Formats: sequence, C-alpha cells, structure tokens
Amino acid sequence: MTSLLRKPAGTAGKVHDITPDSAGWGYVGFGLYRLAPGESAAEATGDREAILVLVEGRARIGAGARDFGELGDRLQVFDRKPPHAVYVPNGSDWQATATTACTLAVCTAPGRGGHVAQVIGPTGIAAETRGKGANTRYIHAIAMEERDVADSLLVTEVYTPSGNWSSYPPHRHDEDDYPAMTYLEETYYHRLNPAQGFGLQRVFTEDGSLDETMAVSDHDVVLVPRGHHPCGAPYGYDMYYLNVMAGPLRKWRFRTHPDHDWIFRRDSA
Repeated sequence: MTSLLRKPAGTAGKVHDITPDSAGWGYVGFGLYRLAPGESAAEATGDREAILVLVEGRARIGAGARDFGELGDRLQVFDRKPPHAVYVPNGSDWQATATTACTLAVCTAPGRGGHVAQVIGPTGIAAETRGKGANTRYIHAIAMEERDVADSLLVTEVYTPSGNWSSYPPHRHDEDDYPAMTYLEETYYHRLNPAQGFGLQRVFTEDGSLDETMAVSDHDVVLVPRGHHPCGAPYGYDMYYLNVMAGPLRKWRFRTHPDHDWIFRRDSA
C-alpha cells in the first residue's frame, strides 16, 4: 500500500491521526473522530491552530473558556448542507461531546495567535458550483483565503457527482513562488455514497518522480505532498472530500498541468 493512502484505524474513536511528522512534511495535520452519542473528544492545540468540522451529526463544542453549545444540523454528509465549523487558536484547547452519532474532523496547521475561538460555519459558507459537464462539482469553501478566519489553514469540502471528475484539470501547488504559485501541503478525506463504493485519486509529478494512483474507500485519507492530484467518481457513486491545506503563505495559487491546461483555459473563458 502506498504511504500516501491512509486507512482509518477502526470504525470508532480517533480513526485518523495524521501529524506533520507522520506525513513527512511541515504544516498540515488531520485528525478524525467517529463518536457515538455521549462520547467525547478533547485536545490541546499547543503551537497549532485547529478548525473543527462537523462532517455529520451533532455535538456540544467548547474552545478555551467558551461554550458554543450544540452544533450541527447535517446528520448525513451527503445531505450537502454547509457544515458547522469552529476555529480554535494555538495555545488553547477544545472539547466535543456527541449528542448524536457524529464525525468530527480536526484540521490543524501552525498558529500565530491572530484569531480568537469562534464558530465559522455554516454562516458565511455559501454553496458554489464549479466546472462544466462531467467536471461539475459542488463546493463549500469553509475557510479559504477570502475568509479571514485562520492564520495558516485553508479548508474546503467538495461534492463530486457520480461519473464526474474534480480537482481537475490536474493542478499543483508545490512551489513557494507567489504570486505564480504557493507551496501548500494537502490532505483529502474521502467519503462515498453508497458507502461500499470507491473513488480514484492520482498524485503525480510532471517528471514522473512521483506517480501513485489509489482506489479510495469511505473514510480514507490521501496525502498530497507535491504534484497534481485529480479525483474521479465512478458511475453509481457520489464522492465527497474534505481538503486541508497549509504552507508558508495562506493563499491558494496553483498551476495546471501543461498537457491539460487547454481544458482549464477553455472552461474559464
């Protein structure tokens, strides 16, 4: 199995715990809790900020000295409602207690103390349609650069309909060369509907030094340290993924693959 594909460690509790050390990079961390009603999770942030995303279900969430109460009205991820999300700064802590079965994503990156603990969704998260034809997908930009809600983190979620492609045409953001491109590490947390399905993700560089194609299952995570990273949803199965990105600069600037850039230019015209 490729080291870029991370399978969940079970079906309950903390099933993903991806750190910069375990990923072999410098910025992005990703954790995932699957909690039954009444179960709790809690962490200290240390020198890292966190965005908690209620992928599905409800939970009472607090951060630092603040109690945000019960959050979450998307009981199933494929309901496609914008998610409830909470920002937690570095040097703080958070706690969550499930009030229904819930899936809680913990997105982390270096913090600089520039933001306070706060609820950042669903208010402010608009549904967006992107692409054309079999490249159509649906976006919830939870914490992209147009929202000043984090120091380092960029977080978004994408719904790709059955038979469609996303993160396509292939693009990369692996050079610190702003404004032409920004260096951003990235994780993809995948879900499939129906859950027994699979999707495809390829991670590859133009020089061929990295070229991995992975079949992803429900709750899998794919690491994107560099290169292009398109996804495909086979006929009969819808795909969801939660993206977490971070790097030296909180901006998303990418370059499409030169062989396929004509698609991007045509569809952007």
